[in-house]
Amino acid sequence: MAPEDGTPGETSANQPTPAATPIATHDDGVIAIDTLTAGMTDVTAGYLIDAPRPALIECGPALTIQAVLDGLATLGLGGDDLAYLVLTHIHLDHAGGAGDVAAAFPRAQVVVSEHGARHLADPERLNASSARVYGPLFDRVYGACTPVPAERLVSIADRDELDLGGGRQLELLHTPGHAKHHLGVFDPDTGAVFAGDSVGVQLPGMEHLRPATPPPEFHLDAALASLARYGRRDPQRIYLAHYGPVSPADAVLAEAGEQLRRWVEVAESARDEARAQGLTGNHELDHVAETLQQRFEVVTEGGPAADDPRLHLLNDTGANAAGLLRYLHRRDTGELTPLG
Repeated sequence: MAPEDGTPGETSANQPTPAATPIATHDDGVIAIDTLTAGMTDVTAGYLIDAPRPALIECGPALTIQAVLDGLATLGLGGDDLAYLVLTHIHLDHAGGAGDVAAAFPRAQVVVSEHGARHLADPERLNASSARVYGPLFDRVYGACTPVPAERLVSIADRDELDLGGGRQLELLHTPGHAKHHLGVFDPDTGAVFAGDSVGVQLPGMEHLRPATPPPEFHLDAALASLARYGRRDPQRIYLAHYGPVSPADAVLAEAGEQLRRWVEVAESARDEARAQGLTGNHELDHVAETLQQRFEVVTEGGPAADDPRLHLLNDTGANAAGLLRYLHRRDTGELTPLG
């Protein structure tokens, strides 16, 4: 599987921030707007579906939301034109700017999982927990999520549909595994799945997907079940938030599942090695992270290498290791929430 042509061009992290928001229109009509997260291209995409009731899927963090608003203005959307902002989940690199988009488009409804809606209406806990997780990056890269008025939120249950007008609808799927409040979006008209982080990360130039397994909610069985739900819809392509369309979809989903299984197996083996050596706490975590880094080297075609700041920002091996260790602990102690 491989990234498709048509995604915005790559920009080295050492180059200045582009003056204009990169925009790419794909052959199925989906319009990718680069959120310029952390001032870099090809980090997080928002996707505009041009329909009688236009929908923007993902908006990126609050600190760079102006890039998204500028992109929408360039595309000719005025304040009354956007009907929906759809958020796959409430992590700040996907939803941090939601309140700002709601303010700029006062008729738009903000669509989010029923498991995450309350945190957008009152983001105090979301911001506090994000500040603990991100550390200095919270102020440098993300910024605090501003509240979305409760009356503007549409709280979505599994398999709800979103009417875009003209007979076009999006199917919204509860797809936990990366996070319990994760939604996948399926567009039957194009056969496209907008997967957020549920399929993984593959920046332009990378030859393989990397799973996204952050703490505290990574759940292997839930993640695999979410991939299977996508597959049953026979999608044509997968739109990754990080970054762009990848295809063929069946190969993408198969690789995503295989990578998840392999990362869990390697993490478990490395954890057992660490414990046999008497390593605990951060020493155990470091051993698991280093093992993952060695076993899953980033393979590129002139794209981001393992030391690229975009990859560290999105898919840091230490964060993935922490999520995997928490998953293994919860699995072994019977604390995982049963599926079904």
